[in-house]
Amino acid sequence: MARKAAAPSSSARRRQRRYPTPREWLGGIQLSGFAAILLALVVFGALVLVPTVGDYVDMRQQVAQAQQGVEVTAEEIAQLQLERDQWHDPAFIQSEARERLFYMNPGEIVYLIQDDLPESDAEEPDVVAAEAEESESDWMGSMLRTVVGAGLAEQATAPAN
Repeated sequence: MARKAAAPSSSARRRQRRYPTPREWLGGIQLSGFAAILLALVVFGALVLVPTVGDYVDMRQQVAQAQQGVEVTAEEIAQLQLERDQWHDPAFIQSEARERLFYMNPGEIVYLIQDDLPESDAEEPDVVAAEAEESESDWMGSMLRTVVGAGLAEQATAPAN
C-alpha cells in the first residue's frame, strides 16, 4: 500500500515561508499616473515650502528681538524724561550746582571739610601687641656701626665655623 505524503506541519511551513527581496517588493508596487503626479506635487510643494518656513521662523525671531529692544529703549526714554523734568526744577539745579561745582549764593560763606566721616566710620589704628616693649638701645648708632663694620671688613663673607 502506498502511503500518502504527510502534509507539512505549521512549523515547517513557517520555515519554508520566503520573504520577498527589496527588488521583488518594489517590483510589486504599481503606480498609476494619478498617484505619480500627486507624489510629484507633494515633493514639489515640500521643496517650495521648506525654505519659506525657515525664513518665517528667522523673521519671527528678529521681530521678537526688535520688540525687546523697543521695550528697553522705552525704559531708557522714561528714565531720561524723569531726569529732564528734574533739571527744570530750580531747587534741583541749585543743589546740583552746590554739590558738583561748589557754587554758592552771594554773601554765603562755604566751608569745605576734608575729613567729614563720623568717628564711628573712621578706621581705628592697629592695636599694638601687649608683649611689645620699648627698648633703651640706640638703634641709629647700632646701624651705623654695622654699616661701617661691613664696609671695613676684609672678608666678604663670614668665616665658616
